[in-house]
Amino acid sequence: MAISAELGDVLEQAVNDLVATGRYNSKSEVLREGVRLVQEREARFKELQALIQEGEDDIAAGRVYSAEEVFTDLMSAIDQIAQKAS
Repeated sequence: MAISAELGDVLEQAVNDLVATGRYNSKSEVLREGVRLVQEREARFKELQALIQEGEDDIAAGRVYSAEEVFTDLMSAIDQIAQKAS
């Protein structure tokens, strides 16, 4: 099944330039690569959404740390790194 898409002048020129420079062999190849990149981005977005949901679930369940505790641990880690570097 063939897909026809109106890209507009700017995107059409970008596709043509990619083919003309030899970066891609055809317009179809450029568009397939574009769709593949969109799929990858959407997969990463779903992973991010899952991580956000996990964090929200932790908050709702009370699995949180105070800012003071986090900063104390962070400063301790920074001090340890600085001592190793000297």
